[in-house]
Amino acid sequence: MNRRWSIAVAAVIALVGVVPATAAQAAPAAPPQAMGWYLALGDSLAAGYQPGAGDDLTGGYVGGVLAAVKAKTPKTKLVNIACSGETVVTMVNGGRCTYDEGTQLAEALHFLKAHGKFTRLVTIDIGANDVQRCVSRAPLAIDARCIEEGLGDVATLLPTALKQIRAAAPHAKIVVANYYNPFLAAYLAGSAGQAIAEHSIDLQAQLNGIIAGAATTANADVADVATAFKSTDSTMTSLPGVGQVPTNVATICMWTWMCLLGDIHANDTGYAVMATTVAGRL
Repeated sequence: MNRRWSIAVAAVIALVGVVPATAAQAAPAAPPQAMGWYLALGDSLAAGYQPGAGDDLTGGYVGGVLAAVKAKTPKTKLVNIACSGETVVTMVNGGRCTYDEGTQLAEALHFLKAHGKFTRLVTIDIGANDVQRCVSRAPLAIDARCIEEGLGDVATLLPTALKQIRAAAPHAKIVVANYYNPFLAAYLAGSAGQAIAEHSIDLQAQLNGIIAGAATTANADVADVATAFKSTDSTMTSLPGVGQVPTNVATICMWTWMCLLGDIHANDTGYAVMATTVAGRL
């Protein structure tokens, strides 16, 4: 009798031991990752512009950011509606590029109305063209009144635009890129140019301060491109073919086309730095 009871208990224990293992093997696989969107907005930097080549909407810094996003979420798809030459005024009111919805902002909001729930990331850089038009190169000069008006437009319109984007994509990561300072290249033009370069540092700080404040109103992060480009580092360094110059000047010469072609846009190296800086905020 005792022997039969022992056999029965052993059988029960054996069955209990088998059940969890069988259940674990039968556990369903994790569901496949859902597709999501990356919406890129802004001016020629977001459009990936290169002199002589034009726009590259899948290149520039946006292409680098997309690669970083897809490394973690491979099914992310890019929609880039940036517009070369766009100002914050034309982004909101139109007049620069052609969109089905009339303006870049309206086009973005239309997209987000349909896809905001599945939009993982929105990046934007805007505002430089509102002020860079105020700097003449022959002769070198800065139109102070023009600068004041441009900064006022950015301060007024950018927070409103970002808040609308946030409302349309409440769960998305929004990253606003600030700007490097191409006008540091004026340093190479002698004493008059060096005065312009010095003054441009203050103007860059004002613009980037406004951008940071606007980002705060929409719970957006700021990618500090200005710091990545060593914008305030005046320690002297050697620039090949030129000699000793401040580090911030050398950086602009090496990472943009400004010193070689007089073109404010980043080169491949500069775009890669921008991509790393933006991706670092994800």
